[in-house]
Amino acid sequence: MILRFSQRIGSGNRGVIADNDPIEQEKTMKFNALLTKAVIFHNALDSAEIFRQLLEERWEIAPEDLAHISPYLTGHINRFGEYSTHELGIRPEAYDPKLDVDFTPLREQDLTTAGLGQAA
Repeated sequence: MILRFSQRIGSGNRGVIADNDPIEQEKTMKFNALLTKAVIFHNALDSAEIFRQLLEERWEIAPEDLAHISPYLTGHINRFGEYSTHELGIRPEAYDPKLDVDFTPLREQDLTTAGLGQAA
């Protein structure tokens, strides 16, 4: 999944690096990896903000539901479109990483599935 995501996000000819220079190939690969990670991070921040808004509106969010959310979203990406740069000078507010959801049931389920939650 990450490979297809990276190919969808990255620049270049669908992952084919046409340059024969190893230094340029490495630059392209590192750029694509950085770009992919930045999009994943941005998607995670956007998702967390949506979850916070839903929690403020008194929606109940189960940890099992969050376990099915993927940061590998590409539908909102316009690779070859026009982009606004007027917001580059705006300093963002500090990000609060806390999401008020109890993940204990998922952790316990993972331990039980792995055989670690059972007494010997």
